[in-house]
Amino acid sequence: MESGYAKHQFKSWLSQFRNGSNPWMARYVYGFMFLIANLLAWAVRDYGGSVLTEMERLKGCHGVKDCLGAQGVLRVSLACFMFYFTMFLSTAGASKLKEPRDSWQSGWWSAKIVLWVTFIIIPFLLPAAIIQLYGEIAHFGAGVFLLIQLISIISFITWLNDCCQSSKSERCQIHIMLLATTAYVLCLTGIILMYIWYAPEPSCLLNIFFITWTLVLLQLMTSVSLHPKVNAGILTPGLMGLYIVFICWFAIRSEPTGESCNRKAEASNKTDWLTIISFVIAVLAMVIATFSTGIDSKCFQYLQFRKDETESEDDVPYGYGFFHFVFATGAMYFAMLLIGWNTHQSMKKFTIDVGWASTWVRIVNEWIAVCVYLWMLIAPIIWKSRQTAESA
Repeated sequence: MESGYAKHQFKSWLSQFRNGSNPWMARYVYGFMFLIANLLAWAVRDYGGSVLTEMERLKGCHGVKDCLGAQGVLRVSLACFMFYFTMFLSTAGASKLKEPRDSWQSGWWSAKIVLWVTFIIIPFLLPAAIIQLYGEIAHFGAGVFLLIQLISIISFITWLNDCCQSSKSERCQIHIMLLATTAYVLCLTGIILMYIWYAPEPSCLLNIFFITWTLVLLQLMTSVSLHPKVNAGILTPGLMGLYIVFICWFAIRSEPTGESCNRKAEASNKTDWLTIISFVIAVLAMVIATFSTGIDSKCFQYLQFRKDETESEDDVPYGYGFFHFVFATGAMYFAMLLIGWNTHQSMKKFTIDVGWASTWVRIVNEWIAVCVYLWMLIAPIIWKSRQTAESA
């Protein structure tokens, strides 16, 4: 079905940008603005110290080294949050094309650029106490972002599994088995490598616990998925296993350098080209994750266990309000990554998400991911049993 803006598809992107006629193009502009905010926050953290010290309002860091850098990150994050939260308030509830909120979403770029620059300036005029308060609130907002991202990933895995299972052909079933087998092999390989890299000695009890518990969770997800009453197949637990193994690896990798159990961190302690490339990839991955999660406004339908509603030709292509809400919480999330979830922590240049706070946030995120996944498997059975009991 052609959408209401299909007639504009042959116009140039510059024309669509000027006329505000393409909401799909608009989301890339918002994503680019988010990337600029990420890079600005990083530049303020790593290279803005000499400039920030000239601003008296940024004092009050209690003598902690590089605290001004963390303050700068929070100020840029606050600016980004205010912009996207304003867009959220002004576009929430938009459902049809060509209504005023749709025009505001896709157009009026001159006004929005002025608004964005204004929001960038305002936080640098605020006292440090307000920024510290925002930093505490940002912990919660970043957690909300991680939860939304988690639900989006699980819903994608569920959708992929449903698409594969809908085809009864033997060739498709072979592909499912090959993909699931590959996922489990990668999971086990990752766990073995983590034991070698991050638990080289028996005294590394915490890392051994993290890795072993990840293996237990993988077994638990597989057992529940293959239970006769659930019958979710072997693909979804395999893909979820890849996800939690990746989170576990990311969590242990976030442990501070100097730990005897984190030899990989010690090996990468010097800032070299590989460190810089890793940092750039991490920033881009953060922006892409925020972007992809923002356009997935239908992911929560999997929690409600209902089919997509019928769409009409003049419906908006994605949830504008949800899109901006994700970017607003994403602004808090990138601040936490750049300061290691600790407003009084010194961060080395070209590092991201390092520190014990970062480690425990990742580990808890892994455990919540498993809980949400198991709930999405078990909840339909529980509700079906209740409906049967009520009708009996």
